[in-house]
Amino acid sequence: MPRDPRDFNGGEQADFPTWQVNQELPNDVFTFARLRYESGIWMRQRSKWLIDYPDSDLNFSYRLQQLTSLQVNPIGAIVDIDPEQMRNYPFIYMIEPGNISLSDEQAKVIRDYLENGGFIMVDDFWGDDEWAVFADALKQIFPDQVPEELDISHPIFHAVFDLNIKPQIPAVGIALMGRESGITYEWNKPGTEVAQYKALYDSKGRICMFIAFNTDLGDGWEEEGTDPWYFQEFSEKYAYPLGINVIFYAMTH
Repeated sequence: MPRDPRDFNGGEQADFPTWQVNQELPNDVFTFARLRYESGIWMRQRSKWLIDYPDSDLNFSYRLQQLTSLQVNPIGAIVDIDPEQMRNYPFIYMIEPGNISLSDEQAKVIRDYLENGGFIMVDDFWGDDEWAVFADALKQIFPDQVPEELDISHPIFHAVFDLNIKPQIPAVGIALMGRESGITYEWNKPGTEVAQYKALYDSKGRICMFIAFNTDLGDGWEEEGTDPWYFQEFSEKYAYPLGINVIFYAMTH
């Protein structure tokens, strides 16, 4: 459902940017939509699907309208695994799926959404154990498809901003602790050392899901104002450019 994230009490910022969209075409805008699903609980505090919300969604929407010619809705959306809700959003963001649990009916809803032209961007899960859980969910959604690692030459890395590496974007705390050593991975989990960017293809060969594994674009958006060095090294250089690239690729393919 569309909602104004500035009314959400979980945000850490006191003020959020806003802007006007074209009043002649008020509905002809891109709306950043986030998927609500059974995700497990983070540190007994909040559901994992809600991590980084609302700051990351608001900041990203602001930068998207600031840096591109796209008309962007300043009010985002939270979307359930429901066909009538999902069909209104060609792009949906899914975060922290390392403990995801789907019913067969939900898997079919997601599969139908993807097969009918929808696109899901998956972000911020780390290590072998979390990948195994998510891989099982992917088998529910597309039993015959296996995600494939994208080469840096793929157009998704060059759609708007030209990236020459597949970056590993750490959470801000990890980044600051590893600033001197250069460590950007979650060292307390096995299998986190290398960022991976994978694509899942629908039955027509179209990329319908972009999977950012062992990296955290959402924190790059959420925490852009926390530390100037983190902003310059991760938010500005990689998290925003790659997120914008993914959206432009998704909306044009």
